[in-house]
Amino acid sequence: MVLAATKRYTASEYLALEDKAEFKSEFIDGEIIPMAGASANHNKIALNFCRLLPLVIGDQTYETFMSDMRLWMPEYNRYTYPDVMVVAGEPVFVDQRQMEVTNPCLIVEILSSSTQGYDHDGKFRQYRSLSSFREYVLVYQNGYEVDHYVKESEDRWVLLTHRGEGAVIKLVSVPLEVSLRDLYKRVQFS
Repeated sequence: MVLAATKRYTASEYLALEDKAEFKSEFIDGEIIPMAGASANHNKIALNFCRLLPLVIGDQTYETFMSDMRLWMPEYNRYTYPDVMVVAGEPVFVDQRQMEVTNPCLIVEILSSSTQGYDHDGKFRQYRSLSSFREYVLVYQNGYEVDHYVKESEDRWVLLTHRGEGAVIKLVSVPLEVSLRDLYKRVQFS
């Protein structure tokens, strides 16, 4: 039996295809991976998180991007679409089109049963290749639960787990507290 070879793409070929595509895809070292659609709860949680993030705290400005902004990780030759990204100060883009950011300090992923393992392991490993990346928030959709990773040093990340409606996430890269009650507002648990 002969197996057909999978076509490999360059990053520029992927970007050209993605500009015309009806649906988003990720790019992982030559492979184009279609992304699944998101649930209503997924969208509500991402939007709630963005609503809670101020644009200015003290003298520091922040830019918040939702799932339509691509993230470029050159070490892994990868483009992906995190659910929420926050940049402290000015975003650094790949080029003048301003469609791919490279310097998030905070990334938020809303977990689904199909992506949960990968978001915890593979994506997290790749996100850590970005020197600006300091904080990772993983939000479960089926109850009041958040895994919160904070970078303490170059090779040390600490996991904080927040459970229950009354729990509060104390962000580090953005000096802000987020209550799970606010984060899960209007979310219907099944």
